[in-house]
Amino acid sequence: MATDMPELDAEGYLIEPADWNDDIARTLAQGENIQLTDDHWDAIRFMREYYEEHQIAADARYVIKHLGERYGREAQKKLFELFPYGYVKQACKIAGMKRPRAWSTG
Repeated sequence: MATDMPELDAEGYLIEPADWNDDIARTLAQGENIQLTDDHWDAIRFMREYYEEHQIAADARYVIKHLGERYGREAQKKLFELFPYGYVKQACKIAGMKRPRAWSTG
């Protein structure tokens, strides 16, 4: 069953984060050449929960802190292994966030 892709901006980010679902995440990940694993989903689910609570995308440091519960000091390294082209470029896009403005990719 094909997923109807909601509207994306010129860089491939969702216009409306509420349109996001797991199938859309898989499609966006495929476009980034990422095969989603349980570790990816852990980071993505945290980002979605943070967004639901705060109505903004989580800064990378919050995701690193979340991953730190499992990976300790390796959490930052793990985030960049999961999303090798950067948190904003890949994690935020796949998690259905609008493109964050004025953020570094680190």
